[in-house]
Amino acid sequence: MSAAFTVRLDEATLGELDRLAEKTERSRNWLVAKAVEDYIALNAWQVGKIEAGIAAADRGDFASDDELARVRKKFAVKK
Repeated sequence: MSAAFTVRLDEATLGELDRLAEKTERSRNWLVAKAVEDYIALNAWQVGKIEAGIAAADRGDFASDDELARVRKKFAVKK
């Protein structure tokens, strides 16, 4: 079951949405619903990872000096 709500877009964005809908043979509604679903999934994943990191920090679960040195070496700029 779905519910309706209104979204306001500027004319340029709406025009791009219409062009994409035409080229992909999808409706405006389908494209917007898919974009919102993808946005929620991505942000829910990020929030979950942030919350897990905060919980680990609250437990005092930090990287050891050796682990930190290994990561720094891995991403060090090579001259």
